[in-house]
Amino acid sequence: MDNSATKIATAPLPTRKTLRSRKNIPFQVLRFAVFNIRMLKMVMRAHQ
Repeated sequence: MDNSATKIATAPLPTRKTLRSRKNIPFQVLRFAVFNIRMLKMVMRAHQ
């Protein structure tokens, strides 16, 4: 049958460090900028 509820209940929970980094605005801005730079590089390579 469908045991989704048990799978959700046994899923690993994030650590305190992970939760802290997810809530840290400067860290998220940095990750966003790095991701955008990587995407920009990929697009620039594709257009050559």
